[in-house]
Amino acid sequence: MEKELKRESSTQPGVVTEETVLHRVEHDEVFGEIKEGGPDYRSVGWIGTAGLMIKTQIGLGVLSFPSVFDTLGLIPGVILLCVIAGITTWSNYIVGTFKLNHRHVYGVDDVGQMLFGRIGKEVLAVAFMGFYIMVTGSAMLSISIAFNALSNHGTCTAGFVAVAFVLVFGLSCIRTLGRIMWLAKIGVVAIIAAVLTVTIAVSLQERPALAPQTGEWKSDYKLVGNPTFAEAIAAISTLIFAYAGTGAFFPIVSEMRDPKQYPRALAVCQTVITAVFLIVGIVVYYYCGSYVASPALGSAGANIKKVAYGIALPGLLVSGVLLAHVSSKYVFVRMLRGSKHLTSNSFTHWATWLGCSFAVCLIAYIFASAIPVFNGIVSLGGALFGTLLCFQPMGGMWLYDNWTAGRKAPTLRWRLMVCWCVFVIVSGTFLMIAGTYGALVGIVDSYNKVGGSAAWSCADNSGST
Repeated sequence: MEKELKRESSTQPGVVTEETVLHRVEHDEVFGEIKEGGPDYRSVGWIGTAGLMIKTQIGLGVLSFPSVFDTLGLIPGVILLCVIAGITTWSNYIVGTFKLNHRHVYGVDDVGQMLFGRIGKEVLAVAFMGFYIMVTGSAMLSISIAFNALSNHGTCTAGFVAVAFVLVFGLSCIRTLGRIMWLAKIGVVAIIAAVLTVTIAVSLQERPALAPQTGEWKSDYKLVGNPTFAEAIAAISTLIFAYAGTGAFFPIVSEMRDPKQYPRALAVCQTVITAVFLIVGIVVYYYCGSYVASPALGSAGANIKKVAYGIALPGLLVSGVLLAHVSSKYVFVRMLRGSKHLTSNSFTHWATWLGCSFAVCLIAYIFASAIPVFNGIVSLGGALFGTLLCFQPMGGMWLYDNWTAGRKAPTLRWRLMVCWCVFVIVSGTFLMIAGTYGALVGIVDSYNKVGGSAAWSCADNSGST
C-alpha cells in the first residue's frame, strides 16, 4: 500500500493559506484509492483481526462437537480434532504469507485463477460462496432454535427463521469489517460464555436432559466408537466445518492496517478456538454420552437451555452477520473492483452493496428453510465446500511460490514440504468426495426418520434434532 499526503486549498492553485488542509490518500491493490469521506477498508488492527478470525470459526461448529465424539468415540474424536486443527493452522498461515507475496489477492478465487486460470477461479468462487451461504443459513437455523428455546416454541419455526433472515440482513449491511469487529468481539464472548455455561452445568447435573429420568444413571460415553463409514466421514466433515473459516481469512487480512501482524492474530485465534473445542467437546460428551443434544446447548435441561441460548443469541446472530457480510463483500468487490464506485458513497456503490447483501441473505434463508437439519447442514458444508477452502488451495499456494526455486537446489526441507502439500491436497480431495456422500446419507436418514425435520416446518426444532 502506498501512502502520500496531498494539499488542498480553497484559494488559488499553489497558494498555501490557513485554510489549507492535509488529508491522507491510500492506495490499495484490492480496493484502489481510499479517500476521506468513503468507507475505510483498511482499518482493522491485529486484535480486531483475531476477534474476526475467531468468530468465523467458533460458533456453529462447536455446538456439534459432543455429537461428533459420540459418533467417533472420545479418543479418535480428540485425535482427529487435533489433526484437523494442525492442518488448518498451517493452511491459515499460508494464507498470510501468500497475501504478503501477492497483494492483489482478495479471495480464494484469486488464488484459483493464479493456479489454474479462469476455471480454477470460478470453481473456488463457487466453493467460497456455497460454503458461506450455507453457514449463514445454519446460523439462521440456530437463531430459530434459540427463539424456540426461549419462547417455548412461541410460534411457527418457519416464522422464526424469517425473523433471523431480517436481523442478519439488517446488520450485515454494515460496510466495513472495522465496524463489524466490535460485533464480532461481543459474539465471541457470548458463544464462549454460553458453551462454558452448558459445560459447567452438565458436569454438575445428576443426568442429562435427554436421558431416562428414572432408574440408575451412568454416562454411556465411548472411548472408541463403532460408526459406519458414512457416519464417520460425516463426523470428520463436521470437524472441518468448524475450522473452515480459512476462506474468510483472505478478505479479513485484506482489511488489516498492517498485514505483517497477521501471524500474531492467527496464533491467538487457533489457540483459543482449539482449547474451547477440546474443553466443550470432551466435558459435555463425558457427562452426557449418547444423550447429548445437537446443538449442544440443549444438553443440560430446559432451564439451562434457556439461559444458554439467551447468552448465545448475540453470538449466533453475529455468526450469521459476519459470514453474510464476508460473502456479500466478495460479490461486491468482484462487481466493482477497479471502479471509482468501490470506495465512494455513490448510488451505484450503495445499490450494489445492498443488493449483494440481500441476495446472499435470501439464498441462505431458503437453504435454512429447505434443509432444517442442524448436523446435516454442518457436515454437508464442511465436506462439499470446507475442504476446498482450507486444504487443496493452500497446498497449491505453497507449491506455486516455492516449486521453481526449490527444484533448482532441492533441500530436504523442500522435499518434505512438497510431500506435505501433496498429502494436504490428496486428503482434502478424499474428504470432500467421501464427506459429501456421508452428509447426504445423514440428511436423507433425518428426513426418513419418524418425527424428523421437514422443509419449511412449523415444528419445534429446539429439542434433540
